[in-house]
Amino acid sequence: MAIVQSSSFLSSRNSVPSTSSNCSCKRGLIKASINIPRIKTSKISLPNLQIGGRSAKEQELISYSTIVNNLLDEKQLSPARTRSDDMNNGPDQLVIAKLYAIKEAVADRVEMHRNIGEQRSQWNNMLLTSINGITLAAAAMTGIAASNGASGDAILGLKMSSTLMYLAATGMLVIINKIQPSQLAEEQRNATRLFQDLYNQIETTLSIGQPSAIDVKETMDKVLALDKAYPLPLLGVMLEKFPSSVEPAVWWPQQRRRQPKRVSDGDKYNGWNGKLEEEMKEIMGVLGRKDQEEYISLGKKALKFNKFLAISGPFLTGLAAIGSAFVGSSPSHGSWAAMLGIVGGALASVVNMVEHGGQVGMVFEMYRSNAGFFEYMQQSIESNLTETDMERRENGEVFEMKVALKLGRSLSDLRNLAASSSSKAEDLDEFGSKLF
Repeated sequence: MAIVQSSSFLSSRNSVPSTSSNCSCKRGLIKASINIPRIKTSKISLPNLQIGGRSAKEQELISYSTIVNNLLDEKQLSPARTRSDDMNNGPDQLVIAKLYAIKEAVADRVEMHRNIGEQRSQWNNMLLTSINGITLAAAAMTGIAASNGASGDAILGLKMSSTLMYLAATGMLVIINKIQPSQLAEEQRNATRLFQDLYNQIETTLSIGQPSAIDVKETMDKVLALDKAYPLPLLGVMLEKFPSSVEPAVWWPQQRRRQPKRVSDGDKYNGWNGKLEEEMKEIMGVLGRKDQEEYISLGKKALKFNKFLAISGPFLTGLAAIGSAFVGSSPSHGSWAAMLGIVGGALASVVNMVEHGGQVGMVFEMYRSNAGFFEYMQQSIESNLTETDMERRENGEVFEMKVALKLGRSLSDLRNLAASSSSKAEDLDEFGSKLF
């Protein structure tokens, strides 16, 4: 109505001046036209003709009314149209909400494993220092008790104190060798790195991908597989520190049939060709023959050495406890008892320092984890090569770049390695990875 009044006022300015009542009417119309939208009318001119029984001014008002009604209709319909377009073309909001929930859980696990890893690393340092201090103090007491200057009561007190300290050190060594704090800390460091990698994958999917329910399922499986591979509790579910055989660490779920993830719709082979497939087969062979076997062999050696140290430490402190108990009891074997108590304690300290100060358990876990990495690389390559539907494979060019980066090589270097493996096969001396 304000537009109609404004148009009447604009039209009335061209007419003959009238009485004062008309002027007051005009002033009222001017006040009513202050809040109307700014519509430029100066450029619209209609001939002052009768069209269909209506004047040009009436036609102008009808045109204005039609334009306003169309604009209002479009404004009312645009939100509904926008929502409909989002539902048809945009990603599923429920899927995105689920991925964000998983992302928050993964971020929490990263922090938990980092904190527990630092705590268990401190355990290793604290227990190493404490046990060595107790052992060396007991050895010193044994030496003082074996000297001729000590009285009978003093010898008895020193003998009892050193024997109890050796027994305490023996019990602590049995526990620490069972749980291997340095290996526990390495497990948590690996878990932190892998959960952080999974966190980055989720961010990438949310940023540039079109997430689906399959992505949610795969991400959940990865989280649960990591929880199983690197448990937080010590009792009941702790990983075996001295397994009967060395196996690569496994922290990924079973490979499933992929959903289509094409990068370029113009390439029906999804970046794959016969040459790339042969290259990946050769790389997979090199990783299995050289890298994985090498780390499994090193893991076996580290495990044997750690077993020897884990048995030797408590055994030596036990012998030292027996020797310290018989110091000064009889002239016939008193010297041998003193020597056993002193030398046994000193050797136990050295063994404890090598095992836990050198973190032999951590070295074994590192070798096992590296072997697992190469097993994971082989399974990733094999799952792509065995997939007959090219659309369900990961894009060949992207996959080749990922393999090269994970092995610390350039694309040309990776292709040269595949060519060398193809020509030399078993005689190849080069390893697949340049990172470790």
